[in-house]
Amino acid sequence: MTWKHWRRVRRAVQVAALALYLTLLLAALHTRAVFPLADLFFRLDPLAGLASMLAARAWIPRMGLALITVALALLVGRVWCGWLCPLGTILEWVRFPRAAARSVDPRWRTVKYVLLVATVAAALLGSLTFLVFDPITILTRTMTTAVLPALNYAITAVERALYPVEFLRAPLYAVETVLRGPVIPVDQPVFRQNVLLGVVFVGVLALNVFADRFWCRYLCPLGALLGLLSKLSLIRPKPDATCNRCGVCAGICRLEAIEPRREYEVIASECTVCLDCMAGCPQSGYGFALHRKPAEWEPYDPSRRQVLASLGATAAGVLLLRTGAHRKAPHPTLIRPPGVNDEDNFLSRCIRCSQCMKVCPTSALQPALTEAGLEGLWSPVLVPRLGYCDYGCKACGDICPTDAIPTLTLAEKRQEVLGLARVDRDRCLPWAYDTPCIVCEEMCPVPEKAIWLEEAVVTDGDGQPMLIQRPYVVRELCIGCGICETKCPMEGEAAIRVLRA
Repeated sequence: MTWKHWRRVRRAVQVAALALYLTLLLAALHTRAVFPLADLFFRLDPLAGLASMLAARAWIPRMGLALITVALALLVGRVWCGWLCPLGTILEWVRFPRAAARSVDPRWRTVKYVLLVATVAAALLGSLTFLVFDPITILTRTMTTAVLPALNYAITAVERALYPVEFLRAPLYAVETVLRGPVIPVDQPVFRQNVLLGVVFVGVLALNVFADRFWCRYLCPLGALLGLLSKLSLIRPKPDATCNRCGVCAGICRLEAIEPRREYEVIASECTVCLDCMAGCPQSGYGFALHRKPAEWEPYDPSRRQVLASLGATAAGVLLLRTGAHRKAPHPTLIRPPGVNDEDNFLSRCIRCSQCMKVCPTSALQPALTEAGLEGLWSPVLVPRLGYCDYGCKACGDICPTDAIPTLTLAEKRQEVLGLARVDRDRCLPWAYDTPCIVCEEMCPVPEKAIWLEEAVVTDGDGQPMLIQRPYVVRELCIGCGICETKCPMEGEAAIRVLRA
């Protein structure tokens, strides 16, 4: 096959990889049978694997598949970036005319190495905060909190608008049967910060205005890690004896990974093996060659001084975070998923992948903003007013790729205490307004009922005595699942709230 045919193969692999990513993303919403594969792309992510293992001080078997990506990089370079990464594929498809200007200083490539050093250094100190910059994390978080909820809402709105047209009802029903469940959720998911997270993702795409695949070139810490490994790759693109130095390849390369000043040498750490140079060369002067020596260091590759400065700044930052006020006085609404009993251990394993939020059937798990300080940014917290921890569900622990949320049996999960419910007697209908309401007691899933009712005689509007039942929480029985707060009929803040135990 010619290089043009191989380039078509690459594009087919890109489409297949993105389709697989989306399939696993959607399938995990509706069936637990795919959980062993639902986090496949995170398992193949060497940055997430390296950082989580360093932070946890332990080998995490589920992340061992990342060694496949490492092996590919050591063999043929950044194949992951050019063939498999779903975010890289999307960024390759998003093109702007101005990107051809190539006006960005190459020294900006150093930024991705700074982020890589910061991520690894923070992981050594037990913090995974910088994994918010991991490309698979960025894409999954955006799909979970912004894209899929918006898609579901849009489809539902269109169906409602068209349903009154009688002859459209049958096809709408057919479409609904196909989409509802397998593709879009039955219930509308709701996430706070969805606009913020969506804007961050749009910003990543918009950076392509300045240069093609700007994120991949200048900011991606995973790309930086694979770039360093690619310097050791055995097989790399190289111009051969037929090359007449016409410069076509340098003009074609979207990542500026070909250096004209060095006889059109391919920069191994920047090349994503896209094959564009080979397919576009009029002389067929490019091919793969075996290299026994590491690629030379580039001017924008990290210097010893830059590495030491990044290490020092990261260490200082992590130490400051660890001595913040949130450590001594945790926020009362900081409620973690079931089984998470040690905050330090949790933060040293949570890679902010949002997988748990994706599979939570009630949208109870939300990305944290300030509850856990900057150190816990976008890690999962339970927000009972938006959703409750389903008594019959343990999906978050099943899908967590790093065991930050432990895998529990359903019986074990039902014994986990997440928080403690408290009745606000100044807002509760029976307590404050002598209005009958026992919703919280009815909803409580604990077999013995953690909410009991106290009977009292009050005077109704006609001045007649009336028996009313007032709820109160039995502390020893409450597991803090939050369904009482979710279902409380009071507008605004619930009259019963679950707070940190």
